[in-house]
Amino acid sequence: MRLPLFIARRIYGQTDDRKKVSRPAIHIATAGVAIGLAVMIVTVAVVLGFKHTIRDKVVGFGSHIQVVNVRSVGTQGVLPVCMNDSMMAELEAIPGIRHAERYTMTQGILKTDQDFLGVMFKGIGPEYDTTFLRENIVEGHLPTFSDKNPRPGEANSKDNPYPIVISRTMADKLKLHTGDIIYAYFIADHVSRIAFQVSAVYQTNMKRFDDLFCIADLYVANRRNGFKGNQCSGAELLVDDFDQLEAADRHVIDHFTQVGRIDSEGNTLTNINIHQSYPTVFQWLDLLDINVWIILGLMIALAGFTMISGLLIIILERTQMIGVLKALGARNSLIRRTFLWFAVFIIGRGLLWGNILGIGIVFLQKTTGLVRLDPQTYYVSEAPMEFTPLLIVVLNIVTLLVSILVLIGPSYLVSRIHPARSMRYE
Repeated sequence: MRLPLFIARRIYGQTDDRKKVSRPAIHIATAGVAIGLAVMIVTVAVVLGFKHTIRDKVVGFGSHIQVVNVRSVGTQGVLPVCMNDSMMAELEAIPGIRHAERYTMTQGILKTDQDFLGVMFKGIGPEYDTTFLRENIVEGHLPTFSDKNPRPGEANSKDNPYPIVISRTMADKLKLHTGDIIYAYFIADHVSRIAFQVSAVYQTNMKRFDDLFCIADLYVANRRNGFKGNQCSGAELLVDDFDQLEAADRHVIDHFTQVGRIDSEGNTLTNINIHQSYPTVFQWLDLLDINVWIILGLMIALAGFTMISGLLIIILERTQMIGVLKALGARNSLIRRTFLWFAVFIIGRGLLWGNILGIGIVFLQKTTGLVRLDPQTYYVSEAPMEFTPLLIVVLNIVTLLVSILVLIGPSYLVSRIHPARSMRYE
């Protein structure tokens, strides 16, 4: 065993009461490291959980990439594209694309006997990935959506309604529940009325979506817009990995839209990714990273300062021991390494307790939802936590390395201690 490590272990393992000053200093330094690491773990878990939760909600309504009619970009109009089976298969074959699905948007008014509400209808078909909707359903069950008339030859009426999914906000404003019949009015060349039955109610706590979107059959939305055949508003593409969104978007451009791709009816196609559709949302989420770096810096500084003060107290209290070691021929470098090893033991214990505390808080919140939030302000009803083992390992390593590095300077205090004077020091 190397001598500095051996001496450090002997010093750290002492349990007598003669060192009445260093023991509290060791406890304070350990607590400083533990608290700093625990706060960093919780901060990273909260910010990542919040960012990914909000991101998933935005993607749930807008997908990762949309392929639309180039003339509809930047306008309020709904211009169709023709998405036949071969074109959908071609989109799904693009590298990085996991799934392709059709959709159609149309505007209308939901009306009851007492109130009415302007909404945006999103029509979806049987191939649509409804995972996000199912995760946010708070009442009822999702129906099976169709791109064809589910009741050929039968007239739509109160006794033969189409299914619809509305938000909790809409349900509260219009005083609706699952099973209720609601009429929707659409204004184009003439006013038309369609009867719907509320199949389910969703709640995402994202006001900009909950106030606006309701989900219906693709067939109904296409019929309201006058679309025929394979026409729809566009195709939504889901990528394999959100971190590779830009690469997947580039693949769509290279393989599909950059070559001036047109559909079977001569419409020119273009693609828009979710960052371009909702730039302010993602810019706001990116700003959270600044807060994380500030908190991480402050917590590492806290751990460093407590370790520096603790090490200085320990060195001063061990002045006699340092003098004896120097008198026996020990070099300053050996004594410095001894105290640095001593500091590693303190930091190690602090990291252990910090991990227990930080990870414990993360799992407590994930399992119980103890910390509640105002969804109108934070878009979530409870503080989201995301447990990422790799990031926790990185935080531990960085905290250990930074704490040791900041102690190198104070450890040179041992070179100022003279053997003759230190052996009389009391």
